[in-house]
Amino acid sequence: MIRVNQQTNHVSLVDSRPKSKSRHNNLHMEATTSKAVRSVSGITVRLAGDSGDGMQLLGTQLTNTSALAGNDVATFPDFPAEIRAPRGTRAGVSGFQVQFASEEIFTPGDVLDALVVMNPAAMVTNLGDLRKGGILIANEDGFNEKEFKLAKVESNPLDANVIEETYRLIKVPMTQLTRDAVSEFGLGVKIADRCKNFFAMGLVYWLFGRSLDPTLRFIRDKFGKKPEVAAANEAALRAGWAYGETTEAFGESYQVEAAELTPGTYRNIMGNQALAWGLITASQLSEKDLFYGTYPITPASDILHELTKYKNFGVRTFQAEDEIAAVCSTIGAAFGGGMAVTASSGPGIALKAEAMGLGMILELPMIIINVQRGGPSTGLPTKTEQSDLLQAMFGRNGESPIPVLAPQSPGDCFDVAIEAWRIATECMVPVMILSDGYIANGSEPWKIPSFDKLPKIEIRHPEGTDPEEPFLPYARDENLARPWAIPGTPGLMHRVGGLEKEDGTGNVSYDPANHQHMTDTRSNKVTKIAERIPEQEVFGDQTGDLLLVSWGGTYGACHTAVKRCRDQGHAVSHLHLRYINPMPANIGQLLSNFKKVAVAELNQGQLRMLLRSKFLVDCQGINKVQGKPFTVSELTESIDQLL
Repeated sequence: MIRVNQQTNHVSLVDSRPKSKSRHNNLHMEATTSKAVRSVSGITVRLAGDSGDGMQLLGTQLTNTSALAGNDVATFPDFPAEIRAPRGTRAGVSGFQVQFASEEIFTPGDVLDALVVMNPAAMVTNLGDLRKGGILIANEDGFNEKEFKLAKVESNPLDANVIEETYRLIKVPMTQLTRDAVSEFGLGVKIADRCKNFFAMGLVYWLFGRSLDPTLRFIRDKFGKKPEVAAANEAALRAGWAYGETTEAFGESYQVEAAELTPGTYRNIMGNQALAWGLITASQLSEKDLFYGTYPITPASDILHELTKYKNFGVRTFQAEDEIAAVCSTIGAAFGGGMAVTASSGPGIALKAEAMGLGMILELPMIIINVQRGGPSTGLPTKTEQSDLLQAMFGRNGESPIPVLAPQSPGDCFDVAIEAWRIATECMVPVMILSDGYIANGSEPWKIPSFDKLPKIEIRHPEGTDPEEPFLPYARDENLARPWAIPGTPGLMHRVGGLEKEDGTGNVSYDPANHQHMTDTRSNKVTKIAERIPEQEVFGDQTGDLLLVSWGGTYGACHTAVKRCRDQGHAVSHLHLRYINPMPANIGQLLSNFKKVAVAELNQGQLRMLLRSKFLVDCQGINKVQGKPFTVSELTESIDQLL
């Protein structure tokens, strides 16, 4: 964690652990060498190699170290769907992109300032994103005839004249240098070669002025029970730093100063982790034990992994045999009076659909999380997309409306989880959270809130009644919510099920007029939520030539693109939706204030369809379905064309 002092904006590391007795304890390496150190406002770097090369670990450590340095950080991990993808192939490339800056940022960056590649496949699949004049660091030991064949390149791409002419190419024999650095520890060649990601890490740390200390602590914590492995990784890390400091290949290093952050205590957080913490916080705010029934699926599984760590907060996790069992167990937990949550991705949500309808007609408070990925069917499991919006809105049989919320960033997942539970309990209705792979696996600095300052979620259960006054399980309050009766409470016996309910009593009813009434009531209950949620805000002017509308994980790219266009004098504003169903009450008025409306989303135009049908506004679409997020340059180009 980092703490920002309110008076000085000084960034400091919060670490209460006892200091190591190691001889290296007082060694604190910084980018203070005889070489020039250039100060820059931000750096975007991508690390790419085989899925077994440790690029995700390297990227995570670089992210955490940059966050501890006080930089604003945004990340974009990218990896194959296979657990062990075909080695050396283009399909098997794993990458991790980090942007760290001294100013507020909202995306992991468009073009790369530096690209680190471990083999030819990583180079040819990522080189197109490196800016002209950018730094290309290649592990030249990974460029051999076998690797050329696997990557389907005819010759060594490092030898092409265009590479030398276009980029600052730096060839580093990482594999051999790593073997030399760890030779004293008696490791086999295979184990020794696994340390080369730490060599690359040390080199990158030197180049961009990152401290080694956080990663040294990580190594000692992670590999403490294997001292020879810990020592080898530490030696490789220091060797990478020393190589950067001593080689003539680098004429300078770079320094990114701390960002001007709002005073407080921060930590780096990923979207799925923030969702898990938000759910736990909501359970504490409502004084309800959390039940999480789920079935593993990419990219939602990490929510389960995180929640299993917190049994001390009354969290109970259940890994069911399939998606249907998972959601049905969640309905049972809700009926029993617990905070009930289930999660999946698009394919699993399809399997949960019937039971979601059951939860809706039972009118029980639940949270259903959909961490969207590329589809249809199995689709692109590790890539991001926003194609499940219409599924969330209408993917159940019958008239089955439920509230839908969408977080805009990794940190926002925390707040959305709390808001979803608040709405679920106020209205006695299942609520869906639409996250996506980009948010789930991305990370950013997150200001840790004070629990005491978070508003409580008040829940009241009916008490036993006089037997002569029968309990009405479908009586309504001002929110059209029915009472949440706990099973076993004397005098509150009632009937539940999937058949249509008689108004008030909950008895099975086939009366046509009653069905119309109950259908209208369940719909109106969701619609009325718009009266209690904040009015929609717009970034920029309230009127103008163009309004760009977005939702979910596209926020960062859209906000940055609009800001750039406004800086160029364009009359463009940005509206980002968190509440998808119902939408805020002033959406229609805002849309009508602009000459043109464009909707940017990672699908073929699902939100655009909803806005057109509901508000009769001729929205234009900016759409992308490539398994990748928008870049800022794509959006600014589209805005220019629309204007």
